[in-house]
Amino acid sequence: MTDAEHAYWYNMRSGEVEHGLLSPSVDRVGPFATHVEAEHALEKLRENSAKWAEDDANDD
Repeated sequence: MTDAEHAYWYNMRSGEVEHGLLSPSVDRVGPFATHVEAEHALEKLRENSAKWAEDDANDD
């Protein structure tokens, strides 16, 4: 993975992909290696959340 200043980030507030550390960290999700990966950040977050919920359910 590239360093944070050269990575891509998804801005949760604006819904835009950013290259580098442009917005406050509270608004950013990432880092991502490519612009396309960052564009699909919300899908990735949903997938991870569903997987974690399933893992938690299986731990019971």
